[in-house]
Amino acid sequence: MNLQNASLPPRNEMVRAMLERDTAYEGVFFTAVKTTGIFCRPSCTARKPKPENVEFFAHADECLSEGYRACLRCKPLDAAAIAPDWVQKLLGAVEATPDRQWSDAQLLAEGIEPLKLRRWFKQHFGMTFHAWLRTRRLGMALGGIRQGESIDHAAFDSGYESLSGFRDAFQKSFHITPGKAADSEPLLFTRLTTPLGPMIAMAERRGLVMLEFLDRPALTRELEALQNRYGYVIAPGHNAHLRQIEDELAQYFAGKLCEFRVALHLPGSEFSRQVWAELVKIPYGQTSTYGAIAAILGKPGASRAVGLANGHNRVSIVVPCHRVIGADGSLTGYGGGQPRKAFLLRLENAALQLSQLSLPGMAREEA
Repeated sequence: MNLQNASLPPRNEMVRAMLERDTAYEGVFFTAVKTTGIFCRPSCTARKPKPENVEFFAHADECLSEGYRACLRCKPLDAAAIAPDWVQKLLGAVEATPDRQWSDAQLLAEGIEPLKLRRWFKQHFGMTFHAWLRTRRLGMALGGIRQGESIDHAAFDSGYESLSGFRDAFQKSFHITPGKAADSEPLLFTRLTTPLGPMIAMAERRGLVMLEFLDRPALTRELEALQNRYGYVIAPGHNAHLRQIEDELAQYFAGKLCEFRVALHLPGSEFSRQVWAELVKIPYGQTSTYGAIAAILGKPGASRAVGLANGHNRVSIVVPCHRVIGADGSLTGYGGGQPRKAFLLRLENAALQLSQLSLPGMAREEA
């Protein structure tokens, strides 16, 4: 079985959800029918195939990489960017009453299975629901302290009954004491949904710092570097840069945006920043090589170093490391996985060809 599918629910559970069109499993898995070559959402209203003719995938891009086509009825590529109704309802309740404590018993009373919720949050946020809730409350406390609120008030407002417990949790989450929070640089993060799976976006006041797929193997190491090497305090939240990248990313996947305008702030070595600056210059729908970038930088023998800097890029898609291929034309490595790299290149090529085909017609209309 594909390693990426190791976190999928048991097969018998997915078969049941598919046959019953259970909307609670939206975004948790996709069904791919071997006999038709089509993949669907679990709740697709089309006639259900025999279970023995179905294989299951965690992500839409895995279905695409195996040669399956998206169902025209349930449009699974659109659904990949939508949380199921029961999750949206819960997120709305959290937003309305941010200080509410959610026990498993309270979740069950709301008709939410805690294990299913845990699995969904781990897949889409990289942490459990309770860990996300705790980090969110601490993030609100961080914002309060930075705005001049006392540590005592921040602790009690975020649901902690003891200052010592609050201080311990705060330091464990943000790697600084509450007393130093007022002078820290907050790095706010949010989850973004895309046809290729969930991504995490992080931005500070100067610009976007990270945009990565949540299942990227190096993600944990990158987060630790941002905290330990660059002194960031990471907390859930939104700012203008995060709202902008969410909008631009949606336009990009719709084939309507060729150039990102969101501000960037890219901590790294001088050489890495030089490489990343060259990546941004690679035109939409085109590719380059490590050797070509090394030559532009005046270091023709530094292809390997360019490759390493390329791999250390934290801002996927916007800093388009997916447009760098091997000298022999091979896709080579990609932190988000080669199927995603191939998808992005196909997306750009198709959008570029479509725009070129439409130009003559547009010219005639203008004439």
